Amino acid sequence: MARPSVVIVCPPAESSGNGESRTAIRWSEILGDSYDVRTVSQWPDEAAARDQLMIALHATHSAESIAEWAAMRSPAKLALLLTGSDLYREIAADPSAKRSLDRAGSIVVLQELGLDALPAQHRAKARVIFPSAKPQEPLSKVRDKLRAVMVGHLRDVKSPETYFDAARILRQRMDIELHHVGRAQSEDWAERARHTGAECPAYEWHGELPPAETLAAIRQSHALVHSSAMEGAPHVIMEAICSGTPVLASRVPGNMGMLGWDYEGYFPHGDSKALAHLLKVCRATQATDDPAASLLARLAAQCALRAPLFAPDRERDAVLQLAKQLEESA
Repeated sequence: MARPSVVIVCPPAESSGNGESRTAIRWSEILGDSYDVRTVSQWPDEAAARDQLMIALHATHSAESIAEWAAMRSPAKLALLLTGSDLYREIAADPSAKRSLDRAGSIVVLQELGLDALPAQHRAKARVIFPSAKPQEPLSKVRDKLRAVMVGHLRDVKSPETYFDAARILRQRMDIELHHVGRAQSEDWAERARHTGAECPAYEWHGELPPAETLAAIRQSHALVHSSAMEGAPHVIMEAICSGTPVLASRVPGNMGMLGWDYEGYFPHGDSKALAHLLKVCRATQATDDPAASLLARLAAQCALRAPLFAPDRERDAVLQLAKQLEESA
């Protein structure tokens, strides 16, 4: 008996390692045991005739594919996955993104606050499916310093200037290392990172690293810093949580939907002084034997409570349930 066919629409992005492409790869692998799955950047194409179900990533970038599907197939067999800029910017202002919401039979967001960003009329057909990562053992960490790492390409939405400014505030603190992993989107960002390194001996920009080296940098660090202005569901936060590395994050919905409302490691977006203060508190309480008195220990415990949300089996069950419901829809 022929297996049902699923097409995943994932438009090309600036980086093949971005969250959307990684989600498309994971979901393709999950669905591959039960469905014939293919991933395309645009639909329809020469193989479109056999597609029975569609999962489209990003309301704006996939808008044309979603419109074509709605005209040729049942919208009930189309799921729209909102990934970041579409959730927190475009569905409120972009007509094509709004039409994508209307046309989708199901909507998926990747963290629990994503539902709040949806127009009220679409929430009944929406669900949360957390992304997943394999648990990793923390790597050995230095004891005489606090090592922090920021992971993310240098571009406006990631707010790397907050990290630069925190490094300047902490430039006299040689017991706090600030590492930075990510490709510069422009020469201006590269120059700003190099200038920060020249001014601040404890700051080091490593540029873009292979995934395994990036994950190792997270596992070796005492804290991950994530200073974004806007996020859908940042994979790097999930990877830190699943590696036992606490997170210091800007208080924006995409981060809070991953870490929880009452997490202690937030700072206001763009507030480099607040970030520097958190880093200093983490360092000051790093060696205490009392877990309750150590901010790092409390953050680690809070992250550990969130880790089951990102278990691979949990994501697998949710994705298969979504596909089954699409398959059985009218």
